[in-house]
Amino acid sequence: MPQPADPPPPGAPDRADPLGGDPHGGDPSHGGDPSHGGDRSHGGDRSHGGALLVAMGLCVALVVGMVSALNLGIPLLSASDLHPSAEAVVWVVDGYVAVFACLLIPAGALADRLGRKGTLLAGMSVFGLGAASCALAPTTGVLIAGRMLSGVGAAAVLPSTLALLLAPVPTAAGTSTRSLTGHGRSRRIAAWSSMTGLAAVLGNVGGGAALQTGSWRVLFAAAVPLTAAAVAVTALAAPRVPRHAGRPDPVGAALLTAGVLALLFAVIAAPRYGWLTAPVVAAAALAVLLLAGWVRHGCRARSPLLDPRILAAPAVRAGALGMALTFVGMFAVMYLNGQFLQYVRGFSVLGSGLRLLPMAAALYLAPRAGVAITRRYGRRAGVGAGLLVLVAGLAVLGNLDAHTGYPGYVLGVVLVAAGCGLAGPVLSEVMVTALPASAAGTGSGLQSLTRELGSAVGVAVAGSLITAGFDARLPPAAGDPSTVAAALAATGVDRAAVLDAFTGAAGAALRTVAVAIAVLGVLVMWWLPGGRRAGQNAHTGPDGGG
Repeated sequence: MPQPADPPPPGAPDRADPLGGDPHGGDPSHGGDPSHGGDRSHGGDRSHGGALLVAMGLCVALVVGMVSALNLGIPLLSASDLHPSAEAVVWVVDGYVAVFACLLIPAGALADRLGRKGTLLAGMSVFGLGAASCALAPTTGVLIAGRMLSGVGAAAVLPSTLALLLAPVPTAAGTSTRSLTGHGRSRRIAAWSSMTGLAAVLGNVGGGAALQTGSWRVLFAAAVPLTAAAVAVTALAAPRVPRHAGRPDPVGAALLTAGVLALLFAVIAAPRYGWLTAPVVAAAALAVLLLAGWVRHGCRARSPLLDPRILAAPAVRAGALGMALTFVGMFAVMYLNGQFLQYVRGFSVLGSGLRLLPMAAALYLAPRAGVAITRRYGRRAGVGAGLLVLVAGLAVLGNLDAHTGYPGYVLGVVLVAAGCGLAGPVLSEVMVTALPASAAGTGSGLQSLTRELGSAVGVAVAGSLITAGFDARLPPAAGDPSTVAAALAATGVDRAAVLDAFTGAAGAALRTVAVAIAVLGVLVMWWLPGGRRAGQNAHTGPDGGG
């Protein structure tokens, strides 16, 4: 099982937490001090933590923000000289996220063995190379390949950012380090979790500014110098952490990656080819076989990439499913935002991005409310409130039509963002701290995987359902354009009919997503252990001794 742990030097006190925290999470019963975090007791800690937070925030903003930024560019891309199909557009968006999600755990294991700082810097460089390839792409195939290359780099970045944030902090003298206590670790987990949500929204603004030039290529070109800046800042601010010896698991990595990609292909392709057609059934069957093979391999391997038995811990199951559901809802809406605001409301690309800033405010403020609810009433209350608000937001957006104004739309997206902000940080900490110290690194990698997998599924499901519903609702005179841009460009087709077809399909898709999250959210609440601390009563399952 890969554990991003740094073995203590001979004679040093045992520091079991592989992310550098107190192995007992600062729980007073174990001697930790929950009253203050290890990152704020000394001026040196604060300055180090601040510089590192800026560096990691820039990296996270780029790799996560690029997903939402491109969503705003879907209308421009659809109408470009590449003439991509609706399915190709979804793959341009989801090819990045799918590779990103599938490689998170393998990349985290690689970082443990080769060094986290070096892996992060290499990942940012690959991300930038992929962005440059996209900016120059002569065909849709090259564009998708460039997006996937960027996804490879992003996978090396995200888990390393969290691991470096939670690494031991330097003392004021700068001659030694000490581990973060439970409260300090919780604060940084919450800050990192907020970064990922804010990056998704703020990517709309930066992406909108780039896309306002009228070319989707500018978006990728602008990412190149920003990536170079992130590499430079990270090289200066990030600490070097000792490597962790361990065996690679190429078989487990290959099975997990191929299985998830096959599953996503089935979801994306089904509306175009039919749910029971040979390509879709074959892809779904292949996904089941590959993922079953990954489970079998993981249970038998001496040093598996990710031991499937960790899901025996109820807190891990709750955190994984809950995290995936919040990001399914978030990115289903992200996929819709640019198209609704531009096609239906007629805003510019930049205007659309600016009008989504209330989402950023909700994502900034909601985690504070979530922490207060969790401290007073427990984790089930915090997560349950988040899921309820998320479903309410999707239900509001599920009533979309071509006459829905901006105030009605922004109410729905703010509720969705607030729901993610309430539940996300609590679920993040559950995932990181639910396992014993010997497996805490696995919890970190797994929660990153579920985030990005949820994002990929959200885009795939929303894109697939909207495309299928749009095609079914279009008048016969429109033919089979597959995209809103193509339908609006067709001769003899009423614009109002096209927009009615699009908003009707979008509303039905979001209602379906809302029902699915509400139903599966019951499982999250059932599995989620009680208590007010994320790591409390969670050490069960593999290596848990429970």
